[in-house]
Amino acid sequence: MTGSATLESHRVDARPSRPRALRRGALIVGLAVALVALVLVSAGTGQLYVRPEEVLGALLRGLGIPVGPLPEHPQGYNALWTIRFPRVAMAVIIGAALAAAGLLMQAIFGNPLAEPGVVGVSSGAALGASAVIVFGWTFAGEWTIAFVAFATGLLATLIVYTMSRAGGRTEVVTLVLTGIAINAFTGAGLAFLTFLGDQQAREQIVFWQLGSLNGSRWQQVGIVLPLIVIGLVVAFAVTRSLDLLALGEKSARHLGVNVELLRIVVIVVTALLVGSAVAFAGIIAFVGLVVPHLMRMIIGPAHLPLLLTSVLGGAVLLLAADLVARTAVPMADLPIGMLTSIVGGPFFFWLLRRTRSKAGGWG
Repeated sequence: MTGSATLESHRVDARPSRPRALRRGALIVGLAVALVALVLVSAGTGQLYVRPEEVLGALLRGLGIPVGPLPEHPQGYNALWTIRFPRVAMAVIIGAALAAAGLLMQAIFGNPLAEPGVVGVSSGAALGASAVIVFGWTFAGEWTIAFVAFATGLLATLIVYTMSRAGGRTEVVTLVLTGIAINAFTGAGLAFLTFLGDQQAREQIVFWQLGSLNGSRWQQVGIVLPLIVIGLVVAFAVTRSLDLLALGEKSARHLGVNVELLRIVVIVVTALLVGSAVAFAGIIAFVGLVVPHLMRMIIGPAHLPLLLTSVLGGAVLLLAADLVARTAVPMADLPIGMLTSIVGGPFFFWLLRRTRSKAGGWG
């Protein structure tokens, strides 16, 4: 009877009531509008100010649509397309990837505390990227950093998955402790690589640890974008299966879900998304924790709308954080990972307390 009630509850959520459907639609539209507005404002803000309508005109002209005014400054158009637009594009892409990765980890672990930065996946990917820098590996050309970051991120994800599973479920305490252990190990590895590397390599490793979008180029966008698009396409394809998995493993199997295959696919996709993001932006924590939870609180647990809103919300959050990083201190570029941690740290503490109180204590 309990299983039937749970299944019926899932069916009700799959076909949301009119107020919930309107709330979902309003949230998606609101996030899309906020993203467009932030793109125009962020691209035009800096030492060389460009008005939003001029940013839009330059963007459309660059895409072959002769509409809107061009920047009045003679170097404005080139500055936008050479410096500003690549950085904005990377913020949008990486923010979407990190939020989607966080949602997928929470779904597959069945745990609200799962997040690439918290459980050590981001630092694992950063360790691989730093090893490429120090040892000068070039076996895959421009893809070498992304490839190695993906491999080490995947390894970290598999370790977390294996260590935190017990009796067919994920233990909260084990998940957090496994993340602490992985972060400690990768921290030691990064320190060792810093010791081995030259001055330039040390500066780049510090870049990975702090997280930054400074220096983003179209070449990097061309490498990261196809990888993240593939990851997001697969993520959207498995949202129905994730809804069924939320009913419990036994119910999901009865409804035709290959649970183990689903887990493997999601783990690989998570590593792909996180590894691609870390490869060129370094460690940017808590985006995958904060955004999915906020979206879930507003629209409920159904994974298709939740993934869509999380992707948009992650892009908005990281683009806003990057704007603050570039403008908060004159003539300086703050580490974006520091800013997301300022928001995410207290949120994680609140979530940890909330989860503990719901579980009745962890003894």
